[in-house]
Amino acid sequence: MKKHAIIPIFIPHEGCPNDCVFCNQKKITARAHAEENIDIDAIAKAYLSTLNNPRPEVIEMAMFGGSFTGIPIDRQNKYLSAAKRYKDEGLIDKIHLSTRPDYINEEILDNLMQYGVDVIELGVQSFDNEVLSLSNRGHDSSVVYKSCELIKSYGFTLGIQLMIGLPGDSLEKAIFSAMETVKLSPKIVRLYPTIVIEDTELLNMYKSGEYHALSLQEAVDRTKAMYKIIAKAGINIIRVGLKSSDIINENGEIYGGTFHPAFRQLVEGDIAKEEVEEQIAKLAEAELQQNPGTPEASKASPSSAKPKVRMSVFANSRSIGNAAGLSGINRKYFREKFPQIILSFKRDDSLKDYEYRVVKLD
Repeated sequence: MKKHAIIPIFIPHEGCPNDCVFCNQKKITARAHAEENIDIDAIAKAYLSTLNNPRPEVIEMAMFGGSFTGIPIDRQNKYLSAAKRYKDEGLIDKIHLSTRPDYINEEILDNLMQYGVDVIELGVQSFDNEVLSLSNRGHDSSVVYKSCELIKSYGFTLGIQLMIGLPGDSLEKAIFSAMETVKLSPKIVRLYPTIVIEDTELLNMYKSGEYHALSLQEAVDRTKAMYKIIAKAGINIIRVGLKSSDIINENGEIYGGTFHPAFRQLVEGDIAKEEVEEQIAKLAEAELQQNPGTPEASKASPSSAKPKVRMSVFANSRSIGNAAGLSGINRKYFREKFPQIILSFKRDDSLKDYEYRVVKLD
């Protein structure tokens, strides 16, 4: 049974007069034109017709795409009223929206409370003031802290969205943003590597050489560092990277190399590789000590220890793909790093998600 389902309502860009350098909201929300009269009933009925037999545990109606609390209040209330009606009738369980940190205050939150909103995600992007300034966000980090605390004080579920590789960003700043996120204790987080798309100031900066896009591996490495910090704190990371369906390039292409349709699996696969490699190395070292063989072998590294040692990597059905790596990239890495080890990958659903266990076989 599917546990969680989203009914997405896209409200493109109309709530945000700010022009962040990375943003062309028309493409990010897969909508070419702002829709002033979104038919929530038609969208809701279309999605709900597919969410039966059995019904998911939680169904959310989510207002995505623009900065919801920046659109005219009468339009906000029109959308919220429709969403609340579905919630009151028990057809959905939660109302979820995204907005900017500088579009949050007590008056706005009072209104959202009136319509039964449950989850508010903030497009924080970075906690570093230089990154925010160079990205033309229109506010500094002090606004982020204030808005997050205010949202939590009202009892809303707080979500934080972070971007990796914006102008002025670095690995150290990415880690700082992850650590500050943990301090604010959101319930959910999204991590997005910066993607250079058409009709943005960032594209102009990229073409002029003012901005250098991350390579795919750089994006994976920075995201991985953030992911580990946030996940260790028990925060639910609900998205890593954009999906192919999130982006439409009507007049061109994606620039730079940070986009990958399976970006999350690249990140989680790299994390799994680190954890599995550490366990393999320890077992290989123990094998070398127990069976030193020739004097030359006793001086060798674990990667050249006694050949034909058999080991198995165990993970549950949801994580076994991460252990093996996307397209088997981790399998290949382990074969090359530990040529003396015959490694197999097996499912063990008693393990938790993202938990890996390596066992030496007799």
